[in-house]
Amino acid sequence: MTASSTKPNWLKVRLPTGEPYQRVKNLIDENDLHTVCESAACPNRGECWSRGTATFMILGNICTRSCGFCNVITGKPTELDLDEPRRVAEAVAKMQLKYAVITSVNRDELKDGGASVWAATITETRKLSPQTKIEVLIPDFCGNWDALNTVLEAKPDVLNHNIETVPRLYLQVRPQGRFDRSLELISRAHDAGFVTKSGLMMGLGETDDEVIEVLKEWRKVNCDLITIGQYMQPTPKHLPVDRWVEPEVFERMNKVGMELGFRNVFSGPLVRSSYHADEQAMLTR
Repeated sequence: MTASSTKPNWLKVRLPTGEPYQRVKNLIDENDLHTVCESAACPNRGECWSRGTATFMILGNICTRSCGFCNVITGKPTELDLDEPRRVAEAVAKMQLKYAVITSVNRDELKDGGASVWAATITETRKLSPQTKIEVLIPDFCGNWDALNTVLEAKPDVLNHNIETVPRLYLQVRPQGRFDRSLELISRAHDAGFVTKSGLMMGLGETDDEVIEVLKEWRKVNCDLITIGQYMQPTPKHLPVDRWVEPEVFERMNKVGMELGFRNVFSGPLVRSSYHADEQAMLTR
């Protein structure tokens, strides 16, 4: 099944505008930085940039994986920018962020998956902005737990790793990923004492019951925070939208999640893993 190409009213967003938005854009361009806001064509870019927030994407903008939902360029990365951590840290400081979200492409061709650059980015940001809380949205490092430990040793405040979809759809949605491996990553981070977070998209062909089963699997590994949002096809080459999920369904997932014992649940059509991440971290129970 494929949903109508016309987005429902609850998914329509305002075009980006205003001085705060332009200030963030200029800062990103001047520092030669990448953001997942642009690379993944996030629908919330206008809102987030207008409130002075952005999700920085490190390790370049070419990903070694070919996920069916993602608008980030797939290919063979040509370089490793070791000056990137400094520039990200300076941007965070210039924006005077109280809460910074950092993510990355997958760099499976690197022995440590880029974990050393992750650690350097956290460390440099701490030096310039010691009061800033740092959330990292990391890849699975192909199950290299030494690489995960390299990131954890840099002491991020929140460790985020997305499940993305239900196990049945992994081959189409996330072909190089493994559901069990992602769960183990979350479990290891929790056992190491970190606040853990994960997210998935609805509208890729899953059923509501399958999503609830994922919620239960998350709780088994003690995931603390979760996000659930609507998948939107970035280009005709990507997976089609199977359904436009009604807001009432997202409200139900929020209720189920809180009843299962998550510290906080952000569930809604426009929710993304870094959407209002500062608020979600502050609202944990």
